[in-house]
Amino acid sequence: MLSGAEADAHSSRANTLVCEAPADSDDPYWAFYEEVASAQLREWLPTEPVRVLDVSGPRARFARQMVAAGHEVVRVVGSLSSIDAPGEGGPAPGPGRLRRVVGDARSLDWFRPGAFDAVLAEARALSFCLATETTLEEIYRMLRPGGRLLLCVDSLLLGLARLAEQHRWAELSDVPRADVVLVPAEDGTITRCFWPEELRALLTNAGLEVDWIRPRTVLSAEAVRRAVAEDVSCFPTLVRTEVELAAEREGESIGIHLIASARRPD
Repeated sequence: MLSGAEADAHSSRANTLVCEAPADSDDPYWAFYEEVASAQLREWLPTEPVRVLDVSGPRARFARQMVAAGHEVVRVVGSLSSIDAPGEGGPAPGPGRLRRVVGDARSLDWFRPGAFDAVLAEARALSFCLATETTLEEIYRMLRPGGRLLLCVDSLLLGLARLAEQHRWAELSDVPRADVVLVPAEDGTITRCFWPEELRALLTNAGLEVDWIRPRTVLSAEAVRRAVAEDVSCFPTLVRTEVELAAEREGESIGIHLIASARRPD
């Protein structure tokens, strides 16, 4: 059981309870976070053009990055109206190709088996798929043999911090015994949070081979803000350092999000 003091410590280590940068945010930490995510995706993408299914939610930035790198991207959007959202409409610049399809990213049984070389589930997409096991099984089916998956989910550290901020002490005490941890946000949405070991087991049970599971970020928000305030020119070096640190801390639950790479066996 976690005491109030222990839960508050978890909250402090999570740095912030904001899971994603607000659209109008000018916080240097979130600009840093976005660059780290972009760098991690760039490292993961193959050099040769491939066909990628993007189920990363309402934001188009990842799809546009992949098109700029020359890949063919099929992006799942929630509705026709979302196609006209800021940053979504219009052709993506680059040698690749972007197709948008309207559908529910939580249920992907409408794609044919082996249709994609890769699947991207960024922006915590699988944390919103509460029956994550089923979604991963569908992703396995859609990947060709040797195809790869990159995902980002909420860490259990973030879940503990949220529960502490909401003073949900009973739920906090139940976490060590829970098979699945679902955590409500202030806006009423519910997300699923993961330890690295749990995420590895889910991927393996879906038939996927895990390449690695890492924290998205290691440096604290306060450290990043302080470094940028002192010398804004350190930003690119700070991003490179963060990507290297995250790779070195493989298998650890640090920060608010985890990322993982897995593949369908040949």
